[in-house]
Amino acid sequence: MRKRYKYPKFENVEIIDLAIEGKAVGKVKSDDPEKGDLIVFITKAVPGDIVDVQVNKKKKSFMEGYPTKYIKYSEQRVDAFCEHFGTCGGCTRQNLDYQTQLKYKQSQIENALKRIGKIELPEFNTIIPSEKSDFYRNKLEFTFSDKRWLTEDDIETRDEIKEVRALGFHIPGRFDKILDIDKCWLQSELSNEIRNFIRDFAIQQDYSFYNVLKHEGFLRNLIIRTSETDDVMILLSVAENDEEKINTILTAVKDKFPQVSSIMYVINQKKNDTILDLDIQTFSGNDHIMEQMGELKFKVGPKSFYQTNSKQAHQLYKVAEKMASLTGNEIVYDLYTGTGTIANFIAHKAKKVIGIEYVEDAIKDAKINSEINNINNTEFYAGDMRKLLTTDFINEKGKPDTIIIDPPRAGMHPDVIKTILKAGAEKIVYISCNPATQARDIQDLDQQYRITEIQPVDMFPHTYHTENIVLLEKK
Repeated sequence: MRKRYKYPKFENVEIIDLAIEGKAVGKVKSDDPEKGDLIVFITKAVPGDIVDVQVNKKKKSFMEGYPTKYIKYSEQRVDAFCEHFGTCGGCTRQNLDYQTQLKYKQSQIENALKRIGKIELPEFNTIIPSEKSDFYRNKLEFTFSDKRWLTEDDIETRDEIKEVRALGFHIPGRFDKILDIDKCWLQSELSNEIRNFIRDFAIQQDYSFYNVLKHEGFLRNLIIRTSETDDVMILLSVAENDEEKINTILTAVKDKFPQVSSIMYVINQKKNDTILDLDIQTFSGNDHIMEQMGELKFKVGPKSFYQTNSKQAHQLYKVAEKMASLTGNEIVYDLYTGTGTIANFIAHKAKKVIGIEYVEDAIKDAKINSEINNINNTEFYAGDMRKLLTTDFINEKGKPDTIIIDPPRAGMHPDVIKTILKAGAEKIVYISCNPATQARDIQDLDQQYRITEIQPVDMFPHTYHTENIVLLEKK
């Protein structure tokens, strides 16, 4: 029987662009002439492809779908180097040459600021490429599952499948499905060796892997962090407080990888994976790793935020420092400071730097990072940005001459923006990993500030993610 589809199918759709969330963009004719062309967001395609598309989601102003047939392949296509490409959702643009990726990232940042910001903009600087386009990440998180995702090749040879437990990444859009990863090109080979050893050892010991629907199983998550100083941290998350099993598997890891400087574990019996509110136990080595950036060293704990592309983070902070153009007389506020990397990086050129961050453990590390580097003109405070950054706080700590902002993807709360406007700093350096929310926030700041420089920086090759730095100066 021929399969019947709920949504329409379109033939010979030309891919004309890439969307900000990683999908490709095609246009199809509407049945209603007054509506004009309809936008279709399409997975696994690149500009220049011509494809037949099956729609699987329909909204008022757009549709989403996937290719059922490639009529013509784009000349911009290249062969993906990862065997998991197309199934794993991590590197959605491996099928594009890296220089072409940069071109589209630049275009998407420009479009977001123009379309959402709707303000006067200066000429954009050319995006700064990442020095490394593979093995560039210093942190990856993997998930254990008692029932791995079956690929098309697996399904064809299903009778030969003997092991269904997996350690890898979530399938896009499926919180309960994990793709078992053999080799990931994002982190060093040592990371691959550690992950595969832990998975294989656990299977040999017949340890149970987590079932997220039933909320049962022993092994839950694995975080591996590496650094420019060659430090390595392993953090194993388990859902059962079984001391014998924990000791057995971590002892095996310690014996197999003596170069690992920090082996830790956490018992997480909650129904979510976050560990920020849990106690981390040190099994072996230090409770942190050390990161190097230029002349500075940074302590990074298991809960600390640190830019995941270490080398490119250095480039990012150098651009931020240049935009701030400090003379040594300024009070600088570093909002969403994390472990104080930016605050400590620019402290030598400021009179005083005040860092604010929600995660208390990160603030503890920020203070230690100042001590490690003999920096004595920084102050760090932990708390909800909206509640902590108030007019009273500014009156007490001093009016900022320059504000550096590096918020999460959601951007800033409107109350935070109002306080920033009241503070009246001469300059704002706004770093963002989400051009859309950055553009929204800048539109609110436009009543007092004008953009004088825009510098995109690619932190995440082969993905649609990027960073953008904007300099705003008081009108």
